[in-house]
Amino acid sequence: MSAVLLRPARPTDAGATGAILTAFNEDTPWMPKLHSGAETISFTGHLIERGWVDVAEAEGQVTGFLAREGEAIHALYIAPAAQGQGTGTALLHHAQAASPRLSLWTFQANTGAQRFYKRHGFAEVLRTSGTGNDEKLPDIRMFWQREAT
Repeated sequence: MSAVLLRPARPTDAGATGAILTAFNEDTPWMPKLHSGAETISFTGHLIERGWVDVAEAEGQVTGFLAREGEAIHALYIAPAAQGQGTGTALLHHAQAASPRLSLWTFQANTGAQRFYKRHGFAEVLRTSGTGNDEKLPDIRMFWQREAT
């Protein structure tokens, strides 16, 4: 894989980011299928319009994205073909460089995400039954804070 370029998302990235999120939903057996591909593209388009999204691009293709509103990470997804190649780490380090604290929610069933975030200094601070999320799946709130220098 070529070098990964990180940049703010453009409106024209909604299709690629929506496709990455749709692939995750389709490839994850425990994830309820709540939205169509078009709805998912519209959703990522709204995140982009708000200025929350940075994308990773390799060889002219969007390979991942992170949506962050201040200290809150709302989404971090990597295209299946780009997983395990440092794209998620690059996006997360970019967010960590931009904020002294970050928080996020991940599903309890998403053990891979939990391992990833723990490797990058996040700690679990809360578990819930999932009644407060759209998917109604048990989730975990995680928090990271930059160490004082």
